[in-house]
Amino acid sequence: MSPACPPATPVAVPRVSIARLIARLYAQAAPTARWQLLVQLLRPLGPLALVGIAAGAFARLLPASRWQGAQLTPDDARHFSTQQVFELARYVEQKSPELLLQLPELINDPRLWLGSATGALLLALLRASPSRSPADAALPSSPGHDRLQEDP
Repeated sequence: MSPACPPATPVAVPRVSIARLIARLYAQAAPTARWQLLVQLLRPLGPLALVGIAAGAFARLLPASRWQGAQLTPDDARHFSTQQVFELARYVEQKSPELLLQLPELINDPRLWLGSATGALLLALLRASPSRSPADAALPSSPGHDRLQEDP
């Protein structure tokens, strides 16, 4: 007779979105990688989204002349907080999830993806489910809120 095992107790596993991982990756990345990440995240945005996301933090990227996309310089990338990038990534996660799935190919820099646990985790997650929407993917995390906590 085999020993009886007690029934498993369900455990609530908090979820963290890809947007949160992207924001953490941005916080850890070198300046050039930050710029590359923002360039890709800003691709699907129009002028109204630039003004509306992160309390207008990206409005400074509106071109003075005719709209042809956000105008981002490498120097601009250092002015955005992790929270603002989180809000941008969350918007892109909803509007253009296929762009997030393409990030590893669009930013082909192994130092970004393999230089930290966050980058490696995000890379594995993006490559694991090419047919799933990133908004549907989740990983365990500490109990969180909608706001991303920045490190001091």
